[in-house]
Amino acid sequence: MDIAIGNVEDLPGGGSTNIPATGARVPTLTRLAYGFGSVAPGIREGGFNYFLLLFYSQVIGVDARLVGLAITLGLITDAILDTGIGYWSDNLHSRWGRRHPLMYASAIPYAVGFFMIWIPPIGWSNEALFWYILVLGMGVRFVASLFEVPHTALAAEMSEDYVERSTLVSYQYYFGWTIGTLMTVVTFALIFPSFITAAIPSGQFNRDAYMVYGLVGSIIIFAAVVIGSLGTHSRIKHLKAPPPKRAMSLRIALGEIFETLGNRSFLALFIAAAFGAVATGVSTALTFYLSSYFWGFTSSQQAMLSLSVVVSAIIGGVMAPWASRTIGKRRGAFNIGMAAFLGAPLPIFLRLSGILPPGNGPEVFWFVLGVTIFDVGLIIAFQILVASMMADLVEPAELKTGRRSEGLFSASTKLLGKLVQGFGVTAASFVLTAAGIKAGAAPADVAPEAVWRLGAYYAPVVLSLWMSMMLALSFYKIDRVDHEDTLRALAIRKAAL
Repeated sequence: MDIAIGNVEDLPGGGSTNIPATGARVPTLTRLAYGFGSVAPGIREGGFNYFLLLFYSQVIGVDARLVGLAITLGLITDAILDTGIGYWSDNLHSRWGRRHPLMYASAIPYAVGFFMIWIPPIGWSNEALFWYILVLGMGVRFVASLFEVPHTALAAEMSEDYVERSTLVSYQYYFGWTIGTLMTVVTFALIFPSFITAAIPSGQFNRDAYMVYGLVGSIIIFAAVVIGSLGTHSRIKHLKAPPPKRAMSLRIALGEIFETLGNRSFLALFIAAAFGAVATGVSTALTFYLSSYFWGFTSSQQAMLSLSVVVSAIIGGVMAPWASRTIGKRRGAFNIGMAAFLGAPLPIFLRLSGILPPGNGPEVFWFVLGVTIFDVGLIIAFQILVASMMADLVEPAELKTGRRSEGLFSASTKLLGKLVQGFGVTAASFVLTAAGIKAGAAPADVAPEAVWRLGAYYAPVVLSLWMSMMLALSFYKIDRVDHEDTLRALAIRKAAL
């Protein structure tokens, strides 16, 4: 559907014209299929961010620092490859457009690789398992990017409308968070309890449980990739065409990449993503450590905490488009983000200061649950707005370079993030070491002083990282008026040609 976006009063020689913009609203079924495709990264990130360090260090017994190093090196390699995949996706010529051939190609290796990461060989040394995590993890991330980078780029490509983009990203984040969270709930509520034995009183520390987890996750990942690809296939004819074929070299490609990304607002998001990624690396790697060791929550309580994210996803999915329509993405992201990240470590500070009583009693659990529901909802809304803000950089870049670069922007947001997120995981492993929580130690075997140090080291570290992210974000300058002015300028140039 085409819509008029207004009159342009400053055309050469005076006068005005109505300039149409493409893709004001994407069909509901396509929205749903596009959103469901995000279940694949939701499952993968849930496993890699929340379980991988815990599984290999506490269950398999690998030194946490070696696991953190393997994750860090894998993320660095993946970040560099992502940029190449994004550029390739923008310039790919095929009968199925620029995005879908890569998305289809990822389905089987993505699912198989995810399963294999949870069935490491038995009897290998720490050093051998380090290489297993590193090489296989890099492979999984590479094939995952073949789907995730072009899939993310579709949000900017299927619609140029300011609010519709936020709606598309809302579907993306809703499904990614919800199904990814339900996978965690099923893991804690069904899979882990099924592997409780006399020798292993918590199924969370039984390696056989993770084989089942990996199998279920790989099946869901395969389904998500197929549905996300097939469900958006009918839109190929409406998507942007690649630039004309031309002689290419590494020098030309690098030149075009730097030309495309040379934007102050992009730099603001780029730096903000870096701080956010380190904070994410710390917080996600330690989430279940905090639940199990710091709060002492049972598996059923952790399942309820995870399940609450379904409610949070609804809050965030509704709040983000509302903020786009009313106060704009830039202002909405800053206000919502400040509230979210100042509130995130609040329960930990209250426990450390003695305001929250010790133990995992009902008053403690319900307070933490209530804060978590609202705060995670704010975080999801913030993430949706920032992703939509990145999509709005595509048109200024096109006006400057004459090229559509949705894939490059999709990958670039993750570039510095992946380069540094591993440092967050590594930092988390050092927090564990400094707190005195040793590899293989069950919660009952950890001294109260070590538990207190875990919270005392974690909260100020993650809060300072979030606030640094918000400072960088404040330098983003594009608002709705700027976006619509850019659309008009592009339409004028197209009409002139």
